[in-house]
Amino acid sequence: MDSPDELSQPIPREPILTLPRALTAYIVLIAAIHLRVLLPPEAEYWTIELFGFIPKRFDSTLLATPFPGGSPAKVWSFVTYSLLHANLSHIGFNVLWLLPFGSAVARRFGALRFFLFMAVTAIAGALAHLVTHEHAVAPMIGASASVSGAMAAAIRFAFVQGSFLSFRRGDADAAAQVPALSLLHALRNPRVLGFLGVWFGVNIIFGIGSVAIGADGASVAWQAHIGGFFAGLVLFSLFDPVPRPAHGAADTPSTDMSDRR
Repeated sequence: MDSPDELSQPIPREPILTLPRALTAYIVLIAAIHLRVLLPPEAEYWTIELFGFIPKRFDSTLLATPFPGGSPAKVWSFVTYSLLHANLSHIGFNVLWLLPFGSAVARRFGALRFFLFMAVTAIAGALAHLVTHEHAVAPMIGASASVSGAMAAAIRFAFVQGSFLSFRRGDADAAAQVPALSLLHALRNPRVLGFLGVWFGVNIIFGIGSVAIGADGASVAWQAHIGGFFAGLVLFSLFDPVPRPAHGAADTPSTDMSDRR
């Protein structure tokens, strides 16, 4: 039985800025894979063709181009492209957005759901890129579609009182476990709509302006970003392990976990 002194001790809290293990493992994996740049140039580009997402790979016409990996690559490249990056600035840009949003989602989902979610949103991004770049030969690489999906998933609960964008708590685990907004109520929330407006505005600018990033001047696959974002926003509930309270009690931004105690 706990003594009064033990009961009076404050419950340890995990600061918001600490990273969950699942996200740390994801970032380490991306960094380790990027060591491919140490390979000779021919071998390095071969790995991009083998694991990158190339729309032309799915061309069934007589002019179809053979690529490394054959038919199996048509399956794995829907996910593996997201683990490859053009350069360190490309990695840094994605990690910068993963730190707040990916961290919140990883805490909420747990490792298995988080990795599966990142794979599903990568697939959605690849499908969007395939539809809009049907015969493109240039490989698409980068985790941006999955990062966009994590951002979309996070806004389903991020603005609820007590979560990480409400700045009301210092406990990261508690902030990640607040009940989520339903999709309908999320799309009516002014703060969510403001976030959506900014996010889509930035991506439209990238698309219309053909903005390039990184030292290599690689163009942004903004359609893949949107595909991953929509998947994260719509499919969030399929991955979310936190039960929603009865009668839609979480569907207002003023909901706090303390109300349920």
